[in-house]
Amino acid sequence: MARHVVVGKGPIGSTLAQQLADAGHEVLVLSRSGGPAVRTTPAGGSIEHRAADASDPAALTRAAHGAAALHNCVNPPYHRWTTDWPPVASALLAAAEATGAVLVVAGNLYGYGRGTQLMREDSPLATTETKGAVRAAMWVEAERRHRAGALRATEVRGSDYLGPGAQAHAHVGPRMLEPLLAGKPLYPIGSADTAHSWTYLPDFARALVAAAETEAAWGRPWHVPSPEPLTYREVATRFATAAGAPAPRVRTVPLAVVRAIGLVNPMMREVHAMGYQFVEPFVLDATASERVLGVTATPWSRIVDETLAAWRARPGDAQRTGTGRAAA
Repeated sequence: MARHVVVGKGPIGSTLAQQLADAGHEVLVLSRSGGPAVRTTPAGGSIEHRAADASDPAALTRAAHGAAALHNCVNPPYHRWTTDWPPVASALLAAAEATGAVLVVAGNLYGYGRGTQLMREDSPLATTETKGAVRAAMWVEAERRHRAGALRATEVRGSDYLGPGAQAHAHVGPRMLEPLLAGKPLYPIGSADTAHSWTYLPDFARALVAAAETEAAWGRPWHVPSPEPLTYREVATRFATAAGAPAPRVRTVPLAVVRAIGLVNPMMREVHAMGYQFVEPFVLDATASERVLGVTATPWSRIVDETLAAWRARPGDAQRTGTGRAAA
């Protein structure tokens, strides 16, 4: 089995590390805070956590020595992308170049920009929004170095994610499930009735693994195969129906309100800049990824069931609801 280094232990990095270890791989997870020393899996894999500065090329190079792949799962706060991403991206490129590890970047769809009706991997990176431009520039540089033969790199782009491990900032995560299952109103940004692609976290991880292990995938970007697009309201309805909860009560937050909050809140200012994703169709195509990476999207029925099962299994859930189930 191979050795993989995962930089970042958020939802994507943690899901990826677990999948790799479950497949018998040796996984080193780097993050600011570190974590448990070593944990083994029944398949013979292991996960080790280590504290590291993701912007330190020497530290990343030492960690990636002997690794088959170096996975970039870092995710700085929105309002710090312009300052935090460049040194991290530079350090990861340096480490990949020095060690020969394949650089596998967990990316997003921001680089395509507003008005891209169906996003494909060959859609132009034409965004004029700051955060999307940062991510686009990161890939352009990685691709340039790959073509020059300095390193091997690939990027896997997903949409807004959901599933076990999704955290408070996720559109379909605690901020949807907790009020939904308690019969309380939901407050999505923009429109609740616009078609949107949603990416399942385990599918994201599977695509990252496949991209790392498939030589034909190197040197270009890929999309995570995702289930059919659904509106926010449709997603909420599926979860409510499966959980036996009341039909969702949806009260949208207009972008004008988000913009006003952004005048005093830097994070909300950046959220407003991405608001177009929830007032017009935001749909990806992953046909090429399915063909080359061999990954297919998990169907919605399974996504809902697995996400609800994980939600109900949270530590202390029985104490919160009195039933061991999410409140309905």
